[in-house]
Amino acid sequence: MAASETGQHDNSSPPMTVSLRQRLVSELGLSALARSTIDTKLLCIQRFVRLTAYGASALILALFLSDLGITDTRIGLFMTLTLLGDVCISFTLTLFADGLGRKNILVIGSALMVLSGAVFAVSENYWILVVASIFGVISPSGNEIGPFRAIEESTLAQLSAKEDRGDIFAWYTMIGTLGLALGQLTCGWVVDRLQQSPEWTHVQAYKVVFVAYAVIGCVKLVLALLLSKACEQPPVPPKPSSPFSQAAAASESDPLIEHRTPQIGAQEASESEDKPSKFRWLLPNISRESRVVVLQLLIFFTFDAFASGLVTTSWLAYFFKRKFAIDAGVLGTIFFVTLLIAALSNLVAASIARRIGLIKTMVFTHLPSAIFLALIPLPKHAAISVVFLVLRSCTSNMDTAPRQAFTAAAVLSSERTAVMGIINVVRTLAQSGAPSLTGWLVQTGRFWIVFVLAGAMKAGYDVGMLLAFVNFPSREEQQG
Repeated sequence: MAASETGQHDNSSPPMTVSLRQRLVSELGLSALARSTIDTKLLCIQRFVRLTAYGASALILALFLSDLGITDTRIGLFMTLTLLGDVCISFTLTLFADGLGRKNILVIGSALMVLSGAVFAVSENYWILVVASIFGVISPSGNEIGPFRAIEESTLAQLSAKEDRGDIFAWYTMIGTLGLALGQLTCGWVVDRLQQSPEWTHVQAYKVVFVAYAVIGCVKLVLALLLSKACEQPPVPPKPSSPFSQAAAASESDPLIEHRTPQIGAQEASESEDKPSKFRWLLPNISRESRVVVLQLLIFFTFDAFASGLVTTSWLAYFFKRKFAIDAGVLGTIFFVTLLIAALSNLVAASIARRIGLIKTMVFTHLPSAIFLALIPLPKHAAISVVFLVLRSCTSNMDTAPRQAFTAAAVLSSERTAVMGIINVVRTLAQSGAPSLTGWLVQTGRFWIVFVLAGAMKAGYDVGMLLAFVNFPSREEQQG
């Protein structure tokens, strides 16, 4: 009898173990990642490689410029001009990405990374570096810059099933954050070791990082070339041509031009269809419903992006170096720990989002980080400031994957590349003015105001998103 009971127990244990393991795999999103396409995995690897380079350069950018004898105000101007240049490059490339080919745009962006890294490695002229950062791809914040993110997010949304999209974006975000952490850790200790050697000046040690940046850009270029045609936007079927549809299309565009009768509008619409613009196939078509949602998102994202621009990774490293005299190696370790925590928190965010929804996850996880951000400059001891930095990192990135999934779901699939490109451009544009303000405040001895202002703006962004979108249905739900 005992043997029988033992046998029954042994037979029932494996299914329970398997069930628990399957549930854990599902909660962490591993099953969604495992069944994703090769292109999805390649895009995640590209993000890891790219953000490794971004993390390394962001950690030492302000320190590098300072050692060149550049003032705090001009360092802020440098970052502003860099971000403004990114607006122009990103807007142009993402706007035409679906027409020219997403893969081609990713290859061009990778080549720009190589170019900018090479220029920073050989030049010390302020304006040459400004031009290289504008037309190349140098990230002063350590976060995304250039055309990559919008195109990759649109492609991931296209390649992923609706039920897997949140998990895929969570892993995409986490993998990138891990790359960012690795870049800052490696950069910090390599620079620290080189600077301790009498054979290396501080500037020469920093230039090694930019050489590595260019090499990583070459690796990313190869990865972009490996992508398949499945990443491209599928052709959108033409709308049926009928007098009713032409009149409806004309009535939609009338308010943008002038008041006119439906008959005239229908006639002109018919003529425009007969004579399409030579380059019209390159431009995206965004529906009226999507334009309304995107406009609302842009208003909120502008506040969040400006706040992020006030406290970029370069400025954070500069703050701890200047106030507490922390070495580059220690700074790299601190940021590695904070980014590692932030990366792991993304998986938790995906699990939370499945239970309470995307918007609530964004707000309830991001709001505490805004409070801790405002507290960072207040302590007189480095350890307490570092604790606030670590606490901030615990939830600072948990809104990223839900935000990406929400934005992808709020518009039509054919609009995603253009919409995400526009959002990233506006976010970067909003962020671009912030470093100059930070530089001026630092120059005048009021660095603490930067953190308080950024924390308050981020808290306002969280509350606004909750009030505006808490019950917003996705376009797939609206059409279903």
